[in-house]
Amino acid sequence: MIRYAKPTTIDEALALLGEAPWRILAGGTDFYPTQGATPFHENVLDINGLAALRGIAQTEDHWIIGARTTWTDLIRHPLPAAFDALKQAAREVGSVQIQNVASIAGNLCNASPAADGVPALLVLDAEVELRTVAMVRHLPLEKFILGNRRTELQPGEMVTAIRVPKNAATGTSAFVKLGARRYLVISIAMAAARLTIEDGIVGNAAVAVGSCSVVAKRLSGVEAALRGLPVDHALATAIQSAPMDELSPIGDVRGSAEYRLDAAREIVARAVLGAAGHASNDKAVAA
Repeated sequence: MIRYAKPTTIDEALALLGEAPWRILAGGTDFYPTQGATPFHENVLDINGLAALRGIAQTEDHWIIGARTTWTDLIRHPLPAAFDALKQAAREVGSVQIQNVASIAGNLCNASPAADGVPALLVLDAEVELRTVAMVRHLPLEKFILGNRRTELQPGEMVTAIRVPKNAATGTSAFVKLGARRYLVISIAMAAARLTIEDGIVGNAAVAVGSCSVVAKRLSGVEAALRGLPVDHALATAIQSAPMDELSPIGDVRGSAEYRLDAAREIVARAVLGAAGHASNDKAVAA
C-alpha cells in the first residue's frame, strides 16, 4: 500500500524517513510534472506543513535559508549585495506563480544541470544542511549535486537548510541567463559572478556557470585571472583568454556544444561586469 503523510514537525518527518523510503513533496513544481500521468508507486512525504523549514535567518557565522523557503521569499527578504545574483536567478525560475511555491532546496534536490539557483549559490560558497533522526551534517553544494538528477542525499536524510558563510556573503554579484526567449525558458547557459573590490581593484572573484556541464561549475581559471585587476576593460580582456576547462557542454535542441562554450564566455563577462557595476547591453567580449 502506498502511504501519504504530512508531518507537522521536523522530528516527525525525520522519524518517518527513518522507517521507510519516501519521496519528499515540497513545492511540487518539479514533483508533479515529473510524475505526469503515471500512478504513484512510492510513499509520499508532504513537508509543506513544516513551517520551521521556511524563512531566512542569520547566526553569527552564517545566513540560513530554510529548505522550504520559496524564491519569492528570497526576492523579498533584505539581504547583502552579495546575494543579488541569487535574487536575479530567483526571478528567472519559471513564472511568478512558480516562484511563489517552488522551494530553493527543491531546486537543488532536483539536480538539473540547468537549475537556475545553483551557480548563484556556488559563488556564495553555499553548503547544504542534511538531517536524519540521528545526525546533522553540512556538505558543500559542489559535493551535494553529483550529476544529472543525482545528489548525495542518503536514505533517511532530508535537506533542512542551505547555509551561506558570512565571510562569503561579501562584495557584489550578478547573474546572467541565456535562453531561447526572455521568460519561461530552460537555460542554454547561465553565469553568476561575485566580486570584492577595494580601491578599484578586484580582491576576490567567484564565478560559476550552469547548463554547460553535467553539474554547474566554479571556474577557477577565470577567478584567478580576475584577481588583482582594475575594474575597467581589463576584466573583459582577461575573461577572453582565461581557461574554462571545467566546462564540458553537450549539444541538444537548445544549442550546440560549441555555441554553449562561446556563449558561456560572453555571459561570464557580462556577469562579471554586472557585479563590478558596469552593466553591458552590448557584446562584452571582443570576437
